[in-house]
Amino acid sequence: MLNYIKASIKRKIARRITKEYPYKIINIDMGNLGVIEFANWDNPLVYPHIPSASMVEFFKKFIKEGDFAIDIGANIGDTSVPIALCTGKTGLTLGFDPNPFVFKILEKNASINNHLYNLKAIPYAISNVDEEYFYISSEASFSNGGISKTKDSNHGKYIYHEKIKGINLSDFLEKNYPTFINKLSFIKIDTEGYDKEIIKSISNLINKYKPVIVAEIFGKDSDENKIELFEVIEKNGYNIFYFDDFYKDTKIEKLQYISDIIKIKNNANLFAVPK
Repeated sequence: MLNYIKASIKRKIARRITKEYPYKIINIDMGNLGVIEFANWDNPLVYPHIPSASMVEFFKKFIKEGDFAIDIGANIGDTSVPIALCTGKTGLTLGFDPNPFVFKILEKNASINNHLYNLKAIPYAISNVDEEYFYISSEASFSNGGISKTKDSNHGKYIYHEKIKGINLSDFLEKNYPTFINKLSFIKIDTEGYDKEIIKSISNLINKYKPVIVAEIFGKDSDENKIELFEVIEKNGYNIFYFDDFYKDTKIEKLQYISDIIKIKNNANLFAVPK
């Protein structure tokens, strides 16, 4: 009971008082890849993330050694690290996250296990043009949140004291990673409901390189938003599927018709492959 009370107090403080929380390194057995280190954020509002060998096997269905992959909305890197283990030392994975608090943990996870992967942490949001945004959260510890052009946002009332940068992804890649861009095979997007807008902003990349795309379906989202997410992907020449989570044997089902997506009432992941 005493431990429960202490934990409850810590969560209340994290919701109301802005402070930085450190990371804790854990060791994870990744099967044939051996033991890796992983940094978890010691924020009372965040459950520990545990990447697994099963997650690596899931991503291996779409990514091979030497590929170029992108994780947009990477958070602390719990999907970026398994993706990077697939692209390996000869490939490259970029993890983008504009949240200044989680980015420090993502950066740590990009700097360890360098004998196994090439992972770069990038502290930017993805937008149509290069511009600046407010980063806003419903919690003082910024365990969640999103970008906004104004301080008036449905993300919450806690506003980070500095603006964060948004970039046009195509321009950024052509300028900074010209030797990798033609190896682009996979893009994962998880941006608190902003996924379809990002897909619109990178349609030129999608059309040119035809990467596999993974995005999030919010079960409680409006039918209109779900349909728009389906449409902005399908019109680029993709078949669309959905699944629950990133595990080797996860059940994958095809969305045959546009009406199928509005039947999904729980959060799920969408993935799309070129026709």
